[in-house]
Amino acid sequence: MPTATDEIAATEPVVETMANSEAPATPSTTLSANLRVALLITVVTTVIFGLIYPLAVTALAQFLFPAQANGSLIQRNGQVIGSQLLGQTFSLPGYFHSRPSAAGAGYDASQSAASNFAPTNHQLLDRVKYDVEKLRAENPKTPIPVDLVTASGSGLDPEISPAAAAFQVPRVARERGLSEAQVRSLVAKHTQARQLGFLGEPRVNVLALNLALDAASKQN
Repeated sequence: MPTATDEIAATEPVVETMANSEAPATPSTTLSANLRVALLITVVTTVIFGLIYPLAVTALAQFLFPAQANGSLIQRNGQVIGSQLLGQTFSLPGYFHSRPSAAGAGYDASQSAASNFAPTNHQLLDRVKYDVEKLRAENPKTPIPVDLVTASGSGLDPEISPAAAAFQVPRVARERGLSEAQVRSLVAKHTQARQLGFLGEPRVNVLALNLALDAASKQN
């Protein structure tokens, strides 16, 4: 008959085995495991979000919207002359002028910004006063549209309001030797309505309008 001493002796190996299996991991083992997991996550996320995802989005954009994906560039005679998304400075009287720009020396795409001047800033007031006086001399009987004397937040706005385009029609027509009706017709053709009928405001792309103006002048 087994005694109590025999039972204790029989259970000792089991207790020892359980103790060994539940031994806590050393700090070095835990650190190594965490480093392996962190390294694996870094590699996987870098490949997915740094390579696969950008390449997939780029390929999809090139397939569905190639013009927009490449900057909505405008070309004439094989040369890029601008973008539908970036404004330019037009100073000659025979062209429609863009709104003022505080981006660098004016419409500098590398320095997109607003002036951030307060409404009471003397530099802003002096500049607006100068522009107003110049526009009044150009077309004294017509109210001056606000976007002809105010800059956009980006300084790169490629568009003006239909009112700003209409204000410049007499000058452009006179300089081009065209009738005002011809120039107004061009403005109407290049006036874009609100997106989806309710987003944004009607607008005129200045570069596109000036290109159409050049084409119309060559025909006369």
